Order: sequence, then structure tokens, then C-alpha cells
Amino acid sequence: MDTRLIITVVFMVAVTINTATADNSTTPTNATTNGSDNSTTTTATPVGNSTVNGTTAAPNTTAAAQNNSTTAAVTTANNSTANGTTTAGSNNSTTAGNGTTVAPTTSAPPLTPNTTVDVLNTTISSSECGKTLLCAAQPSSCDPSTNGSCFFLGAQQQSGLNFLFSLSGISTGYIASTISPGTSVGPNATTYVCANNNGVVKFISSVLNNGILTPAVLNVNSVRGKVNGNKIQCTFAATVPSPTTKAIGVTFTISNGTYNSNSDSLGSPNDLLRSTVTDLGNPNSTVINSLSANSTNTTSSPTTTNYGIKLQQSLTQALLITVGVLGLALL
Repeated sequence: MDTRLIITVVFMVAVTINTATADNSTTPTNATTNGSDNSTTTTATPVGNSTVNGTTAAPNTTAAAQNNSTTAAVTTANNSTANGTTTAGSNNSTTAGNGTTVAPTTSAPPLTPNTTVDVLNTTISSSECGKTLLCAAQPSSCDPSTNGSCFFLGAQQQSGLNFLFSLSGISTGYIASTISPGTSVGPNATTYVCANNNGVVKFISSVLNNGILTPAVLNVNSVRGKVNGNKIQCTFAATVPSPTTKAIGVTFTISNGTYNSNSDSLGSPNDLLRSTVTDLGNPNSTVINSLSANSTNTTSSPTTTNYGIKLQQSLTQALLITVGVLGLALL
């Protein structure tokens, strides 16, 4: 056999294998999402220069007012606040310092507990979201006034720590919302439960510890509710938990679970939405579902495509056969 022909055949096979190997690329299964989407930015608005009793106050400083808390904050070049220090005050303060949102203190007495449930004659809607309601939903496009499986929480500040809530979701047992001051749901977290009690709503105020709901007396009243199949809707007024000494925003969840009407017992809540720190009194606050964010903000190691592996194996076998044939021809 012509030696040049043999060399040409080997060269063509080698080129083919090299090209096929290049196609055997690795593809990351999930891209890393920039964490900036999960951040909340709070901007402090300077009051400007004001003169009181002949003394000019420095800009970017909030003057003390009766029955209101004030905050001194140092403004950096990037227009962010640092070293925020909250001065003593009594009522209605929303403070920004170190990039956190502060829950308001109460200027009204806590509500008197009364969990008697009246019939809800209206349908909960998302039409006031961003106007008078702070809204959270899973999925984010949920409109509780329409049919479909979705979960919704609306909060409207009445006075200080007193809020009017609307809660809607799908469950054969109960739907609930847990509200806790701070960056996570802590012990004895306040939980508002609307249960399906044989076709009517039963409201159960409770606290959450280690996944267990225990009934407790909370400052809740004006409860209304209705059940339509597996869809539970309820509205209620509640006094939310007081801020801690180092007050920041609140974290809340929307969940569902099982309810035994015979024993009046609640199963462990299944969280469907867990917010990041949120200013509950600001209807324009953007609620981020940290459960959804955590499921997408992961980076997987690259995987090799199966078709590339199979193609490489086939070409390797072809090369061995070709070399064998050429070896026999030279003998």
C-alpha cells in the first residue's frame, strides 16, 4: 500500500477526533445570580439648613420634634448612611442607619383581643398594592380575587404598630402568616392562623417555636373570613410585635399546613414565602421571597454533555480499527 495514502488516512482521522473533542464542551447548569437583587436600599432625605433661635442646623441632620424619634446619620460620598444612632423618642419613628429599615414604634394602644370570626362578604384583591397596601405574594403575579393556586398577604398600617391584614391561600387545613422583628423568624414568633374548620374560618392566634405552633393570646380583633373549596381568605386587625432595643425591620412568612378540627391541633407550617427584612408600614416596599432567591442563587459545577462523550468514544474506536487495518496492510 502507498505510504502517502496511509499517512493521509491517519491525518484525516486525527483531525476529525480533534474537532469532535472541541465540541465536548462543559456547560454550567445554573448561573450565579448577582446578590444585588436581594438587597434593600434605604435613602435618608436631608432636611436642609434650618435656623432655630438664631442657630443654623447642619444639613443632613433631622431636628428633634415632639413625640417623634430622630436619627443622626453620617452621609458618605456614595450617599449611604453609616453609624446611624437613634436618639430616644416615644412615638412614630422610622429610622434608617447602616442600610436597615426600622419598624415604627406605636403611638396607639395595642388592640383588644377578640378572635370571633364574622363572615367576609368581600373578596381580597391586589388592586391597592403599592398604594395603600404592602403586598407579598407567591407567585409574585398572584391576584387573590381570581381563581388559581396562589398565596397572598396584604398589610395596611392603621396607627403605629396596629395593622389591618388580608390573607389568602390554598389549603385543606390552614393558611398563616408569621411576623418577627429582625432578620429572621425568631423564637416565640407571632403567627396568625386562618383554619378551615368544616367549611368556615376559625382564627387561631399562636406562637411558633422550632416548627411547632402553640395557641397564644395575641392583640387581634375584627376578624372576618370565608372558605371556598380549598381557598381560604381572612382579614383581621393586629398589633405587630414591638421592635427590639436595636430596632430594625420585620421578617414575615406565608405558610400553610394541616388542621385537625376534632383535636383543634395545627401541623407544622410549610413556608411558601419568607421575606427579607421589610418596612411593613411602607406600601412601596419591595418584598423579596428569600426562598425563591436561594433556589436560584446557586452555582453548580460544570457537567460534560453526554453527546460529546459518546462521540469521542465512537471516534476512538474508529481510530483503533483504522490503525489495526493499516498495521495488517503493512505486514
